[in-house]
Amino acid sequence: MGTKLGLVGLPNAGKSTLFNALTAAHAAVAPYPFTTIDQHVGVAQVADPRLDALAACLAPQQIIPTSIEFVDIAGLVKGAHQGEGLGNQFLSHILGVDAILHVVRGFEDPNVAHPMGEADPLRDIEVVHTELLLKDLEVVERRTEKEHKLAKGGDKQAVTLTGHLERWHAALAKGQPIRHLGLAPEAHPRSFGIELLSAKPVLYAVNIGEDGQRSSGWVEQIRQLAQREGAEVVVFCAKLEAELVELEAADRAEMMRELGVTESALPQVIRRGYALLRLVTFFTTASNILQAWTVRSGTKAPQAAGTIHTDFERHFIRAEVIQAEQLVQCGSEAAARAQGVLRLEGKEYAVQDGDVVHFKIGQA
Repeated sequence: MGTKLGLVGLPNAGKSTLFNALTAAHAAVAPYPFTTIDQHVGVAQVADPRLDALAACLAPQQIIPTSIEFVDIAGLVKGAHQGEGLGNQFLSHILGVDAILHVVRGFEDPNVAHPMGEADPLRDIEVVHTELLLKDLEVVERRTEKEHKLAKGGDKQAVTLTGHLERWHAALAKGQPIRHLGLAPEAHPRSFGIELLSAKPVLYAVNIGEDGQRSSGWVEQIRQLAQREGAEVVVFCAKLEAELVELEAADRAEMMRELGVTESALPQVIRRGYALLRLVTFFTTASNILQAWTVRSGTKAPQAAGTIHTDFERHFIRAEVIQAEQLVQCGSEAAARAQGVLRLEGKEYAVQDGDVVHFKIGQA
């Protein structure tokens, strides 16, 4: 599956700088609102030491890591759901993402204007949350009107959906995001082809100042908020990330050592994003190509095969499975097979993180 994160936040929070750091795409950055008018899309490869170890062991002709896609969406402002700051256009860009990467300004800088006068991260978060909720309310109200008409005509599916819409509307009207309702998959808006912004998981990315001291209290407040919400938090310094992304790998590592920075933004976002979305990585080695794939935790083997090709899911027979670390210890697939450590799994097997899988497929 393709994993996509949408960067949202108020203007001048550091979204485009973070986007550049994550993807090295060099989107325009400037200290005034709405530098980003069109959405920018970039892809970052996911570094995985298991992939490197497998490559050293198997010596494939081609290595394809899994990747994550980032969408840089222009800054939202109060009233965005009604079109303020071109908000309707920007909000529509968020619909197709798997999770929201909410960039929060956690620094003070008189040279970088704040759209609301001064920095206040919790207030800024609430402004963005409110706009997403209000946009969802509009969507739910329009859909409810449509489904009511169908329900009156005896459409059973419309009757069922109307009940769900009423529950979603009640929550949104009270300021409760859909993601907090604990909905079963069959009761989730996505099951009915409805994309609601507040149903998407949230990863907060707090942009702190270079010294970080004034930001520390704000970071703790956001961590507490995230803990209550079941969200994840990443802390980064946009100015530092902008410098790091311009350096070669060796110079970047040296600068990070000098500054005492143990991890840049990208690995943090990937790790927290994977945890938030409950993603796992499995590997395939067919046709002398070593490739990493990402699926949701709990994905059954046929559906995992379907991420490679839809025909693989339809004609799935069984899967031959071994953990990456175990395969590396054996030294080769032939040795693993000779030692009897490859195991066969059927349609009910849930692919595990780190599995190396050969899918056995029947005739079309």
